Amino acid sequence: MRAHDIIIKPILTEKSYKGLANKVYTFKVAKDANKVEIRKAVEEIFEVKVEKVNTINVKGRTKTQNTKRGRTVGKTSDYKKAIVTLTKDSKTIAFFDSLQ
Repeated sequence: MRAHDIIIKPILTEKSYKGLANKVYTFKVAKDANKVEIRKAVEEIFEVKVEKVNTINVKGRTKTQNTKRGRTVGKTSDYKKAIVTLTKDSKTIAFFDSLQ
């Protein structure tokens, strides 16, 4: 699997912004990727050194919508989230520097 297939997109929330000062970044990753593959992908794409990787399987939410024709029930998709911590001597990721 290629590095760009593993890292899907960054997750930009209030909670993830708090970690930017400590070099902690959050990404949406492929469901079948493991911690070693995620570490290698981040190091290859952003040219940084990764200290540790934590992963979380996020379950999709059920959403209900009332319409004229009755109630419609849907579900958002499940995904995997990776929280990546960089080493102290590593440079920051340039994409996130403009967000601070």
